[in-house]
Parts: sequence; structure tokens; C-alpha cells
Amino acid sequence: MVKAWPGKTEEQKRRQAEAITRDVMDILGYGAESVSVAFEEVTPDRWKQDVYRPDIKARSDRLYKKPGYKM
Repeated sequence: MVKAWPGKTEEQKRRQAEAITRDVMDILGYGAESVSVAFEEVTPDRWKQDVYRPDIKARSDRLYKKPGYKM
């Protein structure tokens, strides 16, 4: 699940999904049929309560790449 602010084009989302799929296949050794990628658009005014608190702050011990900001 990729969470991002609204405004990315369908082309950008498609390319990102393809890149994630390639990396999962290359690094983890899975086939394309085992990979799914979804995008969830979250507005900036909802980011803190919908993404930062539940997905970043509450699960920081699971993050392999942490954001460069705090809220």
C-alpha cells in the first residue's frame, strides 16, 4: 500500500507500481503474480491522523525506511 497526497497522475502511479513490482521480484525472488500494489490518496489535512499516527508513529519499530519528518 502506497499512501500519498492526491495529485499524482495515473501514469505516475502505474510506473511506481511497476517499479515496486520489479524490485520485489528482483530482491525477494517472487513472481509478478505474487505482487500487488495499491495507492491510497490522503489529503495533507488528514495525513497526521490517517497516516502518521497509525502507520508511522505507532509502528515505527516495523519501518525499514522512516520519514525525515515528525508531526
